[in-house]
Amino acid sequence: MRIWGKVLGAFFGFLLGNIFGALLGLWIGHRFDRGMGVQGAFRRGPSQQQQAVFFHATFAVMGHIAKASGQVTEHEIRVASNLMDRMRLSGEQRVRAQESFRQGKESGFPLRETLAEFRRASLGQRDILRFFLEVQLQAAFADGRVEADERAILQTIADELGFSRIELGRILAMAEAQMNFFHRQQQGGGQQQYRQEAPSADRLKDSYQLLGVSESDSDQDIKRAYRKEMSKHHPDKLAAKGLPPEMMEMAKEKTQEIQQAWEWIREARGIR
Repeated sequence: MRIWGKVLGAFFGFLLGNIFGALLGLWIGHRFDRGMGVQGAFRRGPSQQQQAVFFHATFAVMGHIAKASGQVTEHEIRVASNLMDRMRLSGEQRVRAQESFRQGKESGFPLRETLAEFRRASLGQRDILRFFLEVQLQAAFADGRVEADERAILQTIADELGFSRIELGRILAMAEAQMNFFHRQQQGGGQQQYRQEAPSADRLKDSYQLLGVSESDSDQDIKRAYRKEMSKHHPDKLAAKGLPPEMMEMAKEKTQEIQQAWEWIREARGIR
């Protein structure tokens, strides 16, 4: 229990010579104690409850997007299953993810309420909110395109999480490039072989898009964008802000793709 702010506040207020000063000091001290309590909560890091809310919202909203066209296809179920594989979910974790996905498919699913709860649990931290949005975009892009019904839901998600229409468009383009990276890597015989290959024109295009830059940008601007994206998606930073342990693998994949995009651009432009 934190009382020192109240004690000191009342003491210094008393020195003012009247009861009003003491009460004022007590109130100021109370506000100080509350502030210290919030800071202490941040220092302790994310709670299991925060991570549980993130985990549930991820798969429930994913299920809702899958149902956008009216019926969930086998392909969309396979996409969700593949995502669980990438997160290395098994046993009870996988059952929880499947149950959340099923809830999201139900008619009357409270999308806005679920997103509002997630935003509160994440303390409105921008990097965490963006990572959540990126995961949903990956699921939406899994069949190579985003349908109109899916796009409408994605816009609602962006609105509830505080992202503008312009920001959503930019993140959509980056998510599309990331999916291209992932699919080409799967087709190219694995990550190591994919990295060793010389970048094609399509890969360079995806690399620029993944970093949120264009070929006409300066070397300095591209380097700055690369560092910014690496900082936003650093797994340890995201974990400290509430990213569930199950999603660390996806965060690592993202940073590896950002790193690869930078390496290819640097090679093509001769950046030292």
